[in-house]
Amino acid sequence: MTMSTAQLTDLEHRIYAGQRLSAEDGIALFECDNLSFLGKLARFAQQRRSGNHVFFNINRHLNLTNVCFGTCAFCSFARREGQPGAYTLSVDEAVEKAVAGAPDGLTELHVVNSLHPTLPFDYYVTVVRHLKAALPKVHIKAYTAVEIDHFSKIGGLSPEDVLRVLKEAGLASLTGGGAEIFAPRVRRAICPRKISAERWLEIHSLAHQLGLHTTATMLFGHLETPAERVDHILRLRALQDATGGFLVFVPLRFHNVGNNLAHVPMATAHEVLKTFAVSRVLLDNFAHLKAYWVSVGLETAQLALEFGVDDLDGTVVHEQIHHDAGASTPQQISKDALIRLIQEAGRIPTERDTVYNVVQTYGKLA
Repeated sequence: MTMSTAQLTDLEHRIYAGQRLSAEDGIALFECDNLSFLGKLARFAQQRRSGNHVFFNINRHLNLTNVCFGTCAFCSFARREGQPGAYTLSVDEAVEKAVAGAPDGLTELHVVNSLHPTLPFDYYVTVVRHLKAALPKVHIKAYTAVEIDHFSKIGGLSPEDVLRVLKEAGLASLTGGGAEIFAPRVRRAICPRKISAERWLEIHSLAHQLGLHTTATMLFGHLETPAERVDHILRLRALQDATGGFLVFVPLRFHNVGNNLAHVPMATAHEVLKTFAVSRVLLDNFAHLKAYWVSVGLETAQLALEFGVDDLDGTVVHEQIHHDAGASTPQQISKDALIRLIQEAGRIPTERDTVYNVVQTYGKLA
């Protein structure tokens, strides 16, 4: 769809004036074929918040288990217990793996898992406690809202009490996984056993009330419509209005290898960049927009800096979930390589911790 000159001009003026956009505006932007125009709007919205700074951190991923009773159509990571490739780390193995793979300057450990049918809640608490003891200066960013709901059921506690126990053990923030697309139509098709959008938002709200920052995500490029993407984004915006607890929004590109949505073509680079741009202008109350380079690719992540993105995640170190679904990116990247990507784009590489305290800035290319 081609928007009229009058429509484009009206949207541009409202964005420059700092006016909040509606759902109808968001849908119109997704239907707009003028990618350079969308990039211009998103760059303006991003520059207003973080200028020429592009953030990254020194982080490491850890997956405790891939054993799961879920039936998510998009997942290529999960295994049934006893199935080839299934694994579950002991507490000692988890700590050993985290410490052994820790890059110099590590500030964040990112822990997400499948929904194991028999592990007790105490296992997940003990893992956090031992990880914090082994890496006392590292921010433990762990578990999704879906996992918190699961822990509530197996531990016989409310989600709020689950979060309190984990926070006392050393949990510092929640990851953003499990959001997928909030629309019930899509959830019924791709993750029928996963918690509802309302439950996901409720758990993140509880985390925010307890002083735990969280990440917001959206898995896009599968069965959802542009209107359902906009609905997802605006539900996040509404919760951010209420709590202010989200640190960053991360659109995640769906990968179609080894899962039950293999017949669905993946989003093109054009669609990826459009999604970043529209997200940036709609989420006027989010400080940061992240291109998770593992999901979208290093080259597209670098281009996304022209479409509202101001964060390239981090070193990652051993990402498995997207790679099981066919991601062709490396499983980790060096700090120097991240700095170079940002410098080549004419931006200021800015190393951060999880909550966006600046660790160090680096100059532009000479």
